[in-house]
Amino acid sequence: MTVSPSLRPTLKTELLDRIRHLDLAEALLPSSHPDIDHLIHSLEAVNPITQPLQPDHWPILLGTWDLIYASEGTVVTRRIPAPWPVGIRRVWQRLTQSAQASAPIAAENGAVVSLPLLGELTAIAQGGWQPYEEAESARVSFGAFSLQPTRLLGITGLHLPQITLPIFEALRREALWITSYLDDDLRIGRGVTGNLFVFQRTPAQAPAWASKGA
Repeated sequence: MTVSPSLRPTLKTELLDRIRHLDLAEALLPSSHPDIDHLIHSLEAVNPITQPLQPDHWPILLGTWDLIYASEGTVVTRRIPAPWPVGIRRVWQRLTQSAQASAPIAAENGAVVSLPLLGELTAIAQGGWQPYEEAESARVSFGAFSLQPTRLLGITGLHLPQITLPIFEALRREALWITSYLDDDLRIGRGVTGNLFVFQRTPAQAPAWASKGA
């Protein structure tokens, strides 16, 4: 695909406009949006940062990003049965620098969902990225999973306990993650199956409790 770099601002604006016309569930549940996917492919062709996982680019890469589009859903949303009235409030990814040589980028994948008759539940997976030498893809694994009710029966501020469950080494799965586009406030990623993910930098940080141990 040949795309002029001068078209990048126009492509980016059009992509964000089309995504904003979707509600969050439609954007994050498996569905077909070929026009959006075509715009993503076009932006990938004019990626301004060709090796986004190089440490020199970490000031742009690191931070909290809201997931605003997933072409084939996410690990969380693909498991929501179609008839269930489960609401998706937010899905985010937080990347920070880690002291671990085996995973120098710490990753926190979080989601807030609303459950019928119960309230809201926040789920977070903690893990890390090990970038490959080509500095575009990384080996990703997660070592802990936590849950916390954040609203029950419409009541907030209950300070309910967070439950953290370690993922034993034998049960951990590794995946390949490709960062195919990066600029100051937009990031595009690809899973090993070709699933497309669009992230937008979060103006405000994730809940304070979600950052512990990151």
